[in-house]
Amino acid sequence: MGGASTAHGMDRRPPNGYVGVTSGALMSAIVDGKVVLFHYTLTNDAGETLDSSSGGDPMPYLHGAQNIVPGLERQMTGKEVGAKFRATVPPEEGYGVRDGDPQEVPRSAFPADMEMAAGMQFLATDDGGEQVPVWIAKVSGDSVWVDQNHPLSDVTLHFDVEVVAIRDGTAEEVTHGHPHMPGHHHH
Repeated sequence: MGGASTAHGMDRRPPNGYVGVTSGALMSAIVDGKVVLFHYTLTNDAGETLDSSSGGDPMPYLHGAQNIVPGLERQMTGKEVGAKFRATVPPEEGYGVRDGDPQEVPRSAFPADMEMAAGMQFLATDDGGEQVPVWIAKVSGDSVWVDQNHPLSDVTLHFDVEVVAIRDGTAEEVTHGHPHMPGHHHH
């Protein structure tokens, strides 16, 4: 990405293809249809870091398109470039409240060459023919336990956020429901 590093090790300039922070094009507030780049560190109630963009590129998302958890998106609304804040997101506005327990499935229900480990996510087809995300909770012998609950369900999420850049989403991005970053768009 290039640019100067800060004492925290994160490059605070927008990536190539974005207008500089001093430009009027980036001084608007976050509203639906804007592509937003932000750095974040996600922790739980115990203060354990669960995820972070530190040392990497900022996270892009299209505001209003449900690209990020609802509670964080709601708290991003109205923020401007340079905003630094802490967003606390309860499970109901994050990855949800646990609903049910992992279900045991025979290992033979999966492709024989499929590597499987706890924490892996894949799509399954429900009784109505819809694809739904599920996670592997445990693999033991000839059994695999799959869970419809996200691994962070029931977790209060604490995001330390810095808004790096904001721009208008293109018509194509809005139609597709996600940002198209330079050199990263593949459909």
